[in-house]
Amino acid sequence: MPHIAVKMYAGRSDADKVRLAEALTKAMMETLGSSEKSISVGIEDVNPEDWGSQVYRPDIAAKLDTIFKAPGYDPPA
Repeated sequence: MPHIAVKMYAGRSDADKVRLAEALTKAMMETLGSSEKSISVGIEDVNPEDWGSQVYRPDIAAKLDTIFKAPGYDPPA
């Protein structure tokens, strides 16, 4: 039962989010052979000024052993 959690800067439209969820679902099905009905996708908007405290430190820096594609930017303050 794969669940994909996406956190991104706020401001994208619901239509953009639907397209992203569809693309991620397709990639999961093609890459891992998951069935469409087993996949869920959650998308959370994050204000840019909160990125460091709400995403980078708790979800990236604190969990480096789970990061398979690291960001190419310097950590936010």
